[in-house]
Amino acid sequence: MTDSATNKPPIWFWIVSVIALIWNGMGVNAYLQQAYNTAGYQEMYTAEQQEIAANMPSWVTAAFAIAVFAGALAAIGLLVRKSWATKLWLLSLIAVIVQMGYVLINGYASSIGMTIMIIVLAVVFYWFSKMSGSKGWLK
Repeated sequence: MTDSATNKPPIWFWIVSVIALIWNGMGVNAYLQQAYNTAGYQEMYTAEQQEIAANMPSWVTAAFAIAVFAGALAAIGLLVRKSWATKLWLLSLIAVIVQMGYVLINGYASSIGMTIMIIVLAVVFYWFSKMSGSKGWLK
């Protein structure tokens, strides 16, 4: 057997990787809608929520961008089985903690459940990438 045959990831690796890409793709979409203040964004949130988002410090907005774009690139990295995906997942996780920490500390979370889910998924995707690397599924 060749090395690539013995390190072939199971089907659930691909399922989790696709879910990670979809999740982070939705995050990229949310960031772009907020950044460009689209009609869809305006319809989705109350005037008060839009005001809070518009007045976020620039470093929190930057953390949002880093979290979702690094996560999307990391998910692509998983799908092409590259070890650099783990570093991008770590960057995304740190940015999520910074952004969501600010939101939680200042009481801006409109949905505590969603905020916690974002943090948990960031941790899970980072762990999944590390585990995939240790099993030899990433090159």
